[in-house]
Amino acid sequence: MRLIDSHCHLNYEGLVERQAEVLENARGRGVAGFLNISTRQREWKEIVALAEREPDVWASIGVHPHEADAHSDLGAAALVKAADHPRVIAIGECGLDYYYDKSERSAQRERFQAHIEAGRQTGLPLVVHTREAEADTAEILSEAVREGDVSGVLHCFTGSAELARKGLDLGFYVSLSGIVTFKNAQDLQEIAKWLPADQMLVETDSPFLAPVPHRGQKCEPAFVADTAIFVAGLRGEDPEDLAQTTTANFFKLFSKAA
Repeated sequence: MRLIDSHCHLNYEGLVERQAEVLENARGRGVAGFLNISTRQREWKEIVALAEREPDVWASIGVHPHEADAHSDLGAAALVKAADHPRVIAIGECGLDYYYDKSERSAQRERFQAHIEAGRQTGLPLVVHTREAEADTAEILSEAVREGDVSGVLHCFTGSAELARKGLDLGFYVSLSGIVTFKNAQDLQEIAKWLPADQMLVETDSPFLAPVPHRGQKCEPAFVADTAIFVAGLRGEDPEDLAQTTTANFFKLFSKAA
């Protein structure tokens, strides 16, 4: 299989201490590319530096909704400037998280809009995080798409079938993480069965959310293979075909990587 881990945090504790080993483990299981995601402005330099060192690693530029309060002065201009690098292929992760509410919801929405404008100006797709914020996420993305020049992915999808369909209708991709392999994820498994093949990605969100059979372990990009095999089984597909399709989807969405 040739796979892409479309969302990982290689600079996070648990992976950064053995980064070279983690990358080799993944390559040994057929992972041919990694999108290393930033969540805070102070991470941007090291995220980009890793992408400069490793030809199969790309970088994103963004601020997680948990960090919205801590980045009150962040606007589109800073994101656009930082994204002006050949190894930066995405804006995010960005979005809304009303489950933890670690930042004021108004601040989350303001930062989200800044990322959307940065995506529009750079032509780069958004990596969208949404949790317990479906109505606002759908409204904001719908308006953004109406205004034009916005694309992206709903990453680590755990939302409703309604949100999945809304995202797909807007031209967004839906990315499945190891959560889809969990015993209590029947609703998500049903969504995985009918997702359009040409709008689906796979990811780990490592070092979090290790899939079965690695539950309880620190998640690594290598485990994206387990998620892909599981999803292929749900869909009655050959894992090789699913790997080929999701890899092609990655380069279609994140065209700067190609």
